[in-house]
Amino acid sequence: MTANNIHNLTHPDDVLIVGGGLAGLFCALKLAPRPVTLISAAPLGHGASSAWAQGGIAAAVAEGDTPEAHAADTIAAGGGIVDEAVALGIAREAAARIHDLLAYGVPFDRDLEGRLAVGREAAHSARRIVHVRGDGAGAAIIAALGEAVRRTPSIRLIEGFVAEALLTEDGAVTGLQLREAGNSAARPVLLASRAVVLATGGIGHLYAVTTNPAEASGSGLALAARAGAVIADPEFVQFHPTAIMVGRDPAPLATEALRGEGATLINGHGERFMTARHPLAELAPRDIVARGVFAEIAAGRRAFLDARAALGARFAERFPTVYASCVAAGIDPATQAIPIAPAAHYHMGGIAVDARGRSSIDGLWAAGEVSSTGAHGANRLASNSLLEAIVYAARIADDIAGCSIRSPARLPDALVVQRAGTPDAASIRRLRAMMSTNVGVIRDGEGLADAVRSFAALEREATSLVLRNMAASALLVTAAAWSRRESRGGHFRSDHPDDVPALAHRTMTTLAAAREVARGLTARCMPRIAQPAIA
Repeated sequence: MTANNIHNLTHPDDVLIVGGGLAGLFCALKLAPRPVTLISAAPLGHGASSAWAQGGIAAAVAEGDTPEAHAADTIAAGGGIVDEAVALGIAREAAARIHDLLAYGVPFDRDLEGRLAVGREAAHSARRIVHVRGDGAGAAIIAALGEAVRRTPSIRLIEGFVAEALLTEDGAVTGLQLREAGNSAARPVLLASRAVVLATGGIGHLYAVTTNPAEASGSGLALAARAGAVIADPEFVQFHPTAIMVGRDPAPLATEALRGEGATLINGHGERFMTARHPLAELAPRDIVARGVFAEIAAGRRAFLDARAALGARFAERFPTVYASCVAAGIDPATQAIPIAPAAHYHMGGIAVDARGRSSIDGLWAAGEVSSTGAHGANRLASNSLLEAIVYAARIADDIAGCSIRSPARLPDALVVQRAGTPDAASIRRLRAMMSTNVGVIRDGEGLADAVRSFAALEREATSLVLRNMAASALLVTAAAWSRRESRGGHFRSDHPDDVPALAHRTMTTLAAAREVARGLTARCMPRIAQPAIA
């Protein structure tokens, strides 16, 4: 790996990868020895949602399990719009990608006979989740891959820079415009490349309550959308049912694996409430559990995760990450129930990509949460996200390796974005609050319409690039949610509580289309001007 010097990067034949999470790191390693420039806004190992993942990776590696069964569970959880071929393809590649991670040094848990230990999570029909030390899979994977990246001489790592614009010409990518992270006055830097991979993560930090790091604010989604990319399924946001409510932003996560080991959900009266909502109770699909938790809180009964009987004194050993979060907040989960609430956790939508990870823009690939492959449908199955990230990162590396990518033309004389502007903290707080209130676990047409109008105005008028990108991503999510007049998976509308069979298809949209929705809703609200009477 070469030194972190942005001004020495004059290699137009490099593949540019934006994002230091699982998808970005894995893709860079799979491309070796091809020259790659990996751009990470935060120091490697920080700022990536994948580093925070507790559950693990779903893979049919245990005796008696099959990729076909894994795919069937994925399809069943996805609300009727999963691309079945995509789900099966990912499930069939899972074992090979797990072995790749083992080769890179990821210390997956093993049983007494040395086989990969597997756990069960919600809506899986078998034990197929591979973990690291119970709840530390994400951190361990990122640490191992980060070390592998630093040892790889073909990878140039640039830390502390954000991608703020895609450079395009005649509908194809020609490079990126970067700027030093957190320094809106810094001089932008242009990098030339005909091959750009976006692996920038999700949109969780658009919400006031989220389990995602601050970097997951929809920047990559906005980057692609501004360049004209097709965006798929943006209305489908997954809310994790069991964020630990101890006043932290982002909220610590109580992994679903706790419920897989027998922890229950109770309200302030000590009553289990999921048994009356779904046959699988606490192991029902996440959207159903999230709405159950939300309903208890809305009714004033509060909600708690109770692992006292299931784990008790074994809690600290089995789930050290969750235990540490609880203890830091003054809660002993071995003897006390954990206060919880739903939190924005994962975006099923993103940049529309094909089976090779290619977007609608020539030369632009996307992997991980910023992409939408069709694997998750309306509701992601637990622990499928890390699997999808590594499968598509590997496919993208193979696709790029087989492409003849010509050197880009000279970079443009004018910058795409002259000034980044200073982020307006108050406006960002209002945006996040509106997303949680109007575009959250339960939505309705009136609240969505208000949010569409607000985000469209904010996108037009924002003086900072950070805020404008957040508003663009929020607008994409909200306009699609307003347009989908039904409830399906992670998208639930109280004014349209049932699913509509005719709408059992994926959404394909653009930023231009979302703006058009906003214009129509704004026109409806304009006062009608009285016409003069005709004599």
